[in-house]
Parts: sequence; structure tokens; C-alpha cells
Amino acid sequence: MALRRITNVRWRQPLMMGTGHAAFRRFLPLTTVGNFGGRRHVTSSTTAGEKLASATKAVQKHDWNRAVSEAEKIVGYPTSFLSLRWLLSDEIANVALHLRKLVGSNHPLLRTAKTLIHNDKNQQAWGLIVLLVSKAAGHAESIPEMEQDKSAGVLHAQRALAEVTEMIRTSHLIHQGMMNLQSMDNAGNNLSGDSEMIFGNKMALLGGDYLLANACQQIAAFRNQDLNMLISSAFRDLAESNFIGDRDEQNNPLPSKPASSVPGNPSPDCSLDELGFGDLEDNTKPMSMEMVFGNPEREWSLRHVLGGGSLLGKSCQGTLMLARQPEELQKQGYLFGRHLSLAWQACIDLQPFLHSTLPHGAQFSLVSAPVLFHLEHDPSIYAEIEKGRTSVDAIDYHHLHQAICTGPGLERTNHLMRKHSRAAMQVLDRLSASDARTALQNIILAMQEL
Repeated sequence: MALRRITNVRWRQPLMMGTGHAAFRRFLPLTTVGNFGGRRHVTSSTTAGEKLASATKAVQKHDWNRAVSEAEKIVGYPTSFLSLRWLLSDEIANVALHLRKLVGSNHPLLRTAKTLIHNDKNQQAWGLIVLLVSKAAGHAESIPEMEQDKSAGVLHAQRALAEVTEMIRTSHLIHQGMMNLQSMDNAGNNLSGDSEMIFGNKMALLGGDYLLANACQQIAAFRNQDLNMLISSAFRDLAESNFIGDRDEQNNPLPSKPASSVPGNPSPDCSLDELGFGDLEDNTKPMSMEMVFGNPEREWSLRHVLGGGSLLGKSCQGTLMLARQPEELQKQGYLFGRHLSLAWQACIDLQPFLHSTLPHGAQFSLVSAPVLFHLEHDPSIYAEIEKGRTSVDAIDYHHLHQAICTGPGLERTNHLMRKHSRAAMQVLDRLSASDARTALQNIILAMQEL
């Protein structure tokens, strides 16, 4: 159905608000070109502090769509990953055909596919961010004209790297759709009754591997050893994110036990330097886990730097490497992507707590920032979380939701989001004023109102 929709409409610029290949489901209306409905957006001369102070007044909730669509016009289109050539390939058509066989089952791959296809706002538009950083920073004059996409103001290699970033992120999400069919105690028993689950696991494994293999092929095509090492270390970080901390039998993450047993005794907020795990000095080495678990902010930061911030940061660093920018600016690119990813994740973590009641059957991440902060405030709720060691489905999410809504976790998460947003804005202030820089600033502000 999605492919027919593409062929039956007059082509317009795709609107990407999530992971790359989901964006073809939405099309930019011609009426979005205008003055943002009279609402004031950030100009390139506004300072980082003023931008964040005026965020609530300057950007309304529905301005997210406008901020993203305006940003896409600046770089031409989100990524080449969205091309019809890719969407209509035999491999993707076969995956879509086989996924239909899982309809009616409870395999988690279906939930992953639904999230991607419905273009969830909670999925970061990383390919677009990489292209905006590319254009905002510019490139060295020594780069030959044949390597430049002058219509978009970026290099062909930079657009390819944005595509690789989307592929890696999407393959990681698909691989997370695999399901453990047996506990260690029952390993080796007959699985004949779980044929649908076995088939779903095969699709998740092969589908994710297909994207990952294509991403690796494109990285090799850059013929840049430093970039290869950088992106390879992001692969390692993504893999490691699935093995840190406590997990239930389905590999869903569980928070560590609070270090403090005294209720209402919060740890002080960490400085940005204290939230480094060795990556601020050398981000190609494995990250340090010293003094992480038991501290809510450090534990949350490490999980999400490994699980996504590293990839976005290193992609932004890599695109500046391709542009032959100085090493100091490349490092700033890493910091920008890292902080933007953490600010975005804090925004996502707040979403289930925007309403006083949790919808029936709904769940939320047990390692989200509000949960970790509330655990430190009230360690007694850890007894409820421990029920999830066999399966997180055994946890009373409504009870947890009510407790967290009345505690300090939401306010501290908001502060966390603003802190990383300010840090990302400060990196942008180092760049020359441009429409691409302004678009990045507007995306950060609009993100806070999702």
C-alpha cells in the first residue's frame, strides 16, 4: 500500500521526522512555504541563552513539522536513502511481503515496523541533521567541484554518509525486534509451536543485516581509513548498549539499584565534563563505566550515548572530516551530535508522562530519565521494578506512572533536556550565520515542545 501511494500522487518533497525509510509516507504540502503562521522563529543572530529562554513563547507544538520541512528544503531532500530506487528494490519488496506473514502474531518486529512506517516523531531525523551540519559548516576550498552537490551546498560523500547513518540506525532498531524464545533453563527444548516467532526472528536478523551490510559497503567506498575507524567505533557502541546493566529475559533493560537508600536525597546535577566516559578525550576507544551505575544522570547518559548519541555525534564529526575541516571543529561536531541526541532522548522520555493517566496496556522505558530520577527520590519503588526480571510485563506500569508523576523526576528530566539543548546551541554559535545553522536552532527549539 505504501508503494502504491508513492506512484499515485504528484511528487512532492518528502517530510522526514523519523528514521530514513519511513519518511516516504508523508509529503510536504505546498502551503507550508510561508512565514510560519506569523509565529516568530529563531534568527541566526540570536544567542543560545536567548533562544532557550524564549523557546516556550517562540515555538508552538505544531511548529515541529514546519521546522523540519523548512530544514529539508535547505538541503534539497533528507537523504538519498529515501530514493525510489532503494524503496522499490527487490530486497525491500521481499521483506515487506514476508512481514505480512507475521500479521496476527505478537512478534515485536511488527511493533518496530509500525513505528518506522508511521513515522513516529520520537524517531530522530538523523540523516537530516547530518546534512544540515554539513551545510552549516561548509567545506574546504581545495575540494574539487566534481565532488560537490552545489544545488544543496554539500558534498556527494556527505550525502552518502547521511544515508549510512540512517541505515545503521534503522538496522539497529530492526535487530532490537528479535525475541528470546527460551530462557537459559529451557534452552534446547522443542520450538515447533513457536514457528511464527522463529520466522519473525529470522526476518529481523536478515533484514537488519541487509541494511548493515549496505552501510558497511558504502563506508568502505569512501576509502577513508580515519572515517572507517570512526564509524566502526559507533557500530561497537551500538552493540555494547545491548549488554550493559540489568536485563529481563527478553533483553529489555532494567535500571540498577539506587546507590542511596535515603529517600529524598538526590545526587547533584552532573556537569557536562562529568558526563564524559572517556569519549570526550578519544571517542574511538571503548567508553568507561566507572562510577556510572547507581547515579541516575550518569547511568542514563551512558546508556543513550552508547545507544545512539555516539552514532549521531560521530556522523556529524565524520561529515566535517569529509569536508576537510580542522580537527577542533570535527570534535565540536561530535559534541553537537552527542548533546542533541541526549536532549532529544530526554524529550522522548517525557512523552509518557505528559498526561496524568497512562492509557490501558501502555508501557514506558524503565531506564528513562524520569524513572531513574524517581528511583533515587523513592528507592521503595525498586521492589516493583524487580518483578520484571522474568518479564517487564509483570510490572504494574500504572502504579509506577502515578508515583513518577508526583515526584521530582519530570522536573529534573526537563532540566536535563535544557542542559543538553544549551550545550548543542553553544556549538552552533561557533559556526557562521547561515540558513542551515538557523534550521538546526529551530529544530532544537521545536523539539522541546513535542
